Amino acid sequence: MKRLSSVEKSKRLAAYTAVDKHILPEHKYIGIGSGSTVPYVVERIVSQGHNLNKTRVFIPTGFQSKELIVKAGLRLGDVDQYPTLDVTIDGADEVDAGLNCIKGGGACHLREKVLAEAAITWVVVADYRKNSKVLGTTYKVGVPVEVAPFAYAKLLENLHTLGSPTAQLRMATHKAGPIVTDNGNFVIDAPFPVEYMREPLELLTRIKMLTGVVEVGLFCHMARAAYFGNEDESVTVRWNDGKVQQVARVPDTPAYELNGMNLNGNGNGNGNLNGSAIAEED
Repeated sequence: MKRLSSVEKSKRLAAYTAVDKHILPEHKYIGIGSGSTVPYVVERIVSQGHNLNKTRVFIPTGFQSKELIVKAGLRLGDVDQYPTLDVTIDGADEVDAGLNCIKGGGACHLREKVLAEAAITWVVVADYRKNSKVLGTTYKVGVPVEVAPFAYAKLLENLHTLGSPTAQLRMATHKAGPIVTDNGNFVIDAPFPVEYMREPLELLTRIKMLTGVVEVGLFCHMARAAYFGNEDESVTVRWNDGKVQQVARVPDTPAYELNGMNLNGNGNGNGNLNGSAIAEED
């Protein structure tokens, strides 16, 4: 087995813990997000077994997650077929104390937000580096803004005026020209001062009102919980009601298997995490 770095281990722990808690036997329509933590989400889902997964449909947020679903042998669906999902698990570039997120480093934030809104429960998984008090603390690139290509020059000026003088079009690294999203749009990265980032919902609203903006990579008041894998192999879980839990031990295998139907936890999205050792914080 490939030896994982400390960061990769923390991603895997966060993903495994979130899947064990939120992907339950009764869940049939599941959104799969994007990012470097999501492969571990799919890995843990697969480990729940074929008997559970054969009745499920998995909806991707982009090309990466589509490939993960197909290669894992899971049933692929689309949000236009399944507009209401039981749960979506996704990564994030940064998460603040109120569970507001910056997303869009992978240029998938339009589809990610659609699947987040389509889900009854939206959960974020990440490593400890993404856990912040204020957005923009660790993710310095800026707020990702997906824009109609013909409007990008106007929108750059709009964003400069709005408070992001260094906003710039995101350029591709392995081709000449800008990044093009799965939807055929461009992405502008717009860094804002900390006083703007302290009020992400207000900033989201102001950017979204600009004509030509397709979607903004600020996800505000959407997450049920955020799971952060830590360097000491524990997992910090922050809930949308302000509670914080520390999971000291993550099981090597899922807490239930269809063959034995050994279910731990009450499946209501709160309470103990599948029998793992937990401490609550104020």
